[in-house]
Amino acid sequence: MYTDAGFYKGGEKVHPLFSGLPKEEIDRLIAICERKTFEKDDTILGKNERRKGLVLLLDGVAEVYVEHEGYDEVLEVVQKGGLIGFSSLADFLGVSKGGGKEELVAVRAAERCEVLIIPFSVLSRLWDDPNVHDYLLAQVCVRLKDVYVSLAEQIKQARKFGDSTSFVVPVQDLMVRDVVTLPPTATVQEAAKKMAETHISSIIVTEEKKLCGIVTETDLVERVLSCSLPYDTAIERVMTKDVATISRFAYYYDALAMMIERGVKHLPVVDDEKVQGIVTFSDLMRKKNESMMRTIQQIDHADERTLPKMKMAIYELLGTMLSDQVPIAQCLNMITKLYDRLVLRCMALAVNKVGEPPCRFAFYQMGSSGRREQFLLTDQDHFLVYESDEHAAYFAKLGEAIVCVMEKAGYERCKGKMMASEKAWRGSLETWKDRLREWMIHATNDNLLLAQNFFSYRFVYGDMDLHRTFEQQIREQLNRAKIFFFRLVEIEKQNEIPTLDRPIRSIFGLERKTIDMKKEVLFPYHHSVQILSLIHGIVSGTPFERIEKLKEKHVLSPSFAKDVQKAVENVLAIYIRHKWNHYKANKQASSVLSFTTMTTREKDELILSLKTLKQLQAQLFSHF
Repeated sequence: MYTDAGFYKGGEKVHPLFSGLPKEEIDRLIAICERKTFEKDDTILGKNERRKGLVLLLDGVAEVYVEHEGYDEVLEVVQKGGLIGFSSLADFLGVSKGGGKEELVAVRAAERCEVLIIPFSVLSRLWDDPNVHDYLLAQVCVRLKDVYVSLAEQIKQARKFGDSTSFVVPVQDLMVRDVVTLPPTATVQEAAKKMAETHISSIIVTEEKKLCGIVTETDLVERVLSCSLPYDTAIERVMTKDVATISRFAYYYDALAMMIERGVKHLPVVDDEKVQGIVTFSDLMRKKNESMMRTIQQIDHADERTLPKMKMAIYELLGTMLSDQVPIAQCLNMITKLYDRLVLRCMALAVNKVGEPPCRFAFYQMGSSGRREQFLLTDQDHFLVYESDEHAAYFAKLGEAIVCVMEKAGYERCKGKMMASEKAWRGSLETWKDRLREWMIHATNDNLLLAQNFFSYRFVYGDMDLHRTFEQQIREQLNRAKIFFFRLVEIEKQNEIPTLDRPIRSIFGLERKTIDMKKEVLFPYHHSVQILSLIHGIVSGTPFERIEKLKEKHVLSPSFAKDVQKAVENVLAIYIRHKWNHYKANKQASSVLSFTTMTTREKDELILSLKTLKQLQAQLFSHF
């Protein structure tokens, strides 16, 4: 008997469809059914495939989806014990108007699946049983409720996307198509005259319609007037050749992120090596809050008085991006770049306070900032490394100055005192070597906690050569750290990622009603990637960068690495929106999420994501 599907010998427990029947009858009916195995991504039911009956999922997870312009939209996740094909009941009852075909919906295996295909002939023999009627009615009602909730969500999203100021507007809808161009041999006088005539601030330089460079008003001032070049100088001598470009199929947020990252105000739109148009920072500002955008542009020149304004402008941008449903990876990418610029400005102000450094040094951030996952300003998490102990007094002053300036920018002081103002979080190369050796040799729970936070580090400011020396020093120490790795893994075994084995839509049937996204999901995931990386000689990098390196080292398969990254994006999207809603409502910050506040899609995504992240954790455990 099929014990894995809920059928037990002796009739002790059977699937609700077969409840009340004697064992012999169950065996006879199941013999008529067809049992099949599907590997991951195999099609279980095609979108135009005639349904032969209901499909019972004996094991694994399946996705019901619809194809749309090359993108598959998952409508529902079905788990072990679930039924697929309720809409085919209309055909079975003789009330279908679709000729027995599912015109749009298809079903595929999200992982290896065992299914039992229950033909309509078997369903006919069970139909007179009131228990079967009640079970199917309950299931259809739950499914119908999910459909209505999903439709409501889609309508809300459609209205958001209908906003003409959305960050999801394609570049081709923003760009100026009539681009003013000149050949490389044109003179700077011709370029200046063209700008004045057309009231523009840049000229695209092309040859046979291919991009060669760009000349802006700033270029004319800094490279022509200030250098006293003659007006008949060819623009190819003063143009910017390494030009940042963007595709017309990219989005508003892609263009904004590139302008912020490269510090430019003009982006030629290029496809097939030909200039299709141009988009400017002014174009983007007209689409959004201009004062917010101008404030963000001023980060590099902020002083201690204006620093607090930067935080609120970044928050406003984040809120707009979340409202516009910009993919969470893109949100974090852009927001992290802005926070990095804010930190760099804080560092410049701190160095200016205490004077020029007497030797080379490097400044690192840890925690969510180190992982490039910071969206709301958290408390400070950073440390300093410098060349020699003889300059310890200077760096003690610098550490305190960094903390003070960052506090004015909106970063609270770390309650655990993991900051460069503390002696334990600054030191020379030799001091850090001794500190790491202490953590590794005396691997107490406290030292392991310090190490876990430390190994989320990211180089932010300072001397790159010193940074490379520091990392090589760490790499050499880790080559002799097997016991240290063992202790890290042992601690993680006490923090296994939970799974939600039953369909989460049946909330009333679950024992637990909440999940701590930070402690139960994100921390174990971060630590799993971190420890796996350290074991394989990868000492730094964001979690996604580490996953890519683990894939290159064949520790993770390409398909599994992709699954993990997708799972993390899903978890972060749920977590960030949850925290943002708390912030907007002036509620006390909490990482505990109630299932009842989640949308249907979020629930289904969380089920699959937790299963994937638990597999990652299991791969770590298999090393010891």
